[in-house]
Amino acid sequence: MAEENSLENINIDGENLWKEEQITDLKVGNIRKLTPIKLDGSEDDLRTATYTATTNIMTPNGALPISGEIEATNLTEAVEKFPEAINAAVKKLQEDMIKMQQEQASQIVTPDQLRGGNDIII
Repeated sequence: MAEENSLENINIDGENLWKEEQITDLKVGNIRKLTPIKLDGSEDDLRTATYTATTNIMTPNGALPISGEIEATNLTEAVEKFPEAINAAVKKLQEDMIKMQQEQASQIVTPDQLRGGNDIII
């Protein structure tokens, strides 16, 4: 197992290279564009670029980074669909938090846990 994690075995996959660009309006957020490229640095037309929306939402505990995939084929579409991607990411975050709260509320706490003993969750 130590050999599998050895630094000597780390290789870049030359068949899966991407060029990253950051686009921002300096107010609301960023759009990250990943463009597939070939080993020689030219664009790989067999694969499509991907776009990701990123922004921060202020909470009582500080800034919360939010990001989501944008379904777009060019930058114009990515800019237009930015709000949709962020809203979908916020909705998913809310759903995940509700699910976590429900899971926490449904756990059975044993008397040993109340005394600070082993964490046994049923």
